[in-house]
Amino acid sequence: MINWLLRIFWLVVLLGIVGTAVRSLPPEHNPIADLSMDDPIGITTEMKLARFAHEPDACFAYLDRSEIAYTRLDDSPEGENCGFYDALTLDRSELPYSGTLRMTCALTGALATWERQGILPRASEELASPPVRILTYGSYVCRRKYGRSTGSFSEHATGNAVDIWGFELENGQIISVKSHWGTDTAEGRFLKAVRNDACRLFGTVLGPEYNAAHADHFHFDMSFSGICR
Repeated sequence: MINWLLRIFWLVVLLGIVGTAVRSLPPEHNPIADLSMDDPIGITTEMKLARFAHEPDACFAYLDRSEIAYTRLDDSPEGENCGFYDALTLDRSELPYSGTLRMTCALTGALATWERQGILPRASEELASPPVRILTYGSYVCRRKYGRSTGSFSEHATGNAVDIWGFELENGQIISVKSHWGTDTAEGRFLKAVRNDACRLFGTVLGPEYNAAHADHFHFDMSFSGICR
């Protein structure tokens, strides 16, 4: 009996120590702290963003707290494999986009976080002019992977993916994945840095290092494959 009481005592002490240690962590590393777009990307950021796929109310609340403007869309199934749920049209975030984006809330949360904690600080570090627009191939489209007539459907088919091909700067310069990826230039370093940041936020990140189909753009989705190339 005494041995069991001692075990319980030390378990309580251990849990108290662990709890105190967790609470003392910076919020971006703290698994129990609320997600804030003002916090830098940390070791728990991707995990917290991933939860939004199953917690849409928390996701939309995150966008509201972060002052992201959007129009919420009704759930809209389109056939057996297409359509979107817990989705929106993005109206305004940190940077405007070259096309209209209809996508899931979870993807939007990751994308907006990437803008604030990836694109903007990396541009300040590497570029002489700030970005003023993100250049995109779009988000939702009902299609199979790589546009094939057979095979599995793309994450784009459920609004769970977005393709980014470049950035327009305030001075008029266009930085594109096709032209600048892999170059030993400020533009190339910027693209590599924001790709690496994306890998800490999205479930899947594909680019020129993945295959020829992504030679001219980054593909981000929330499918949690763990691929970052």
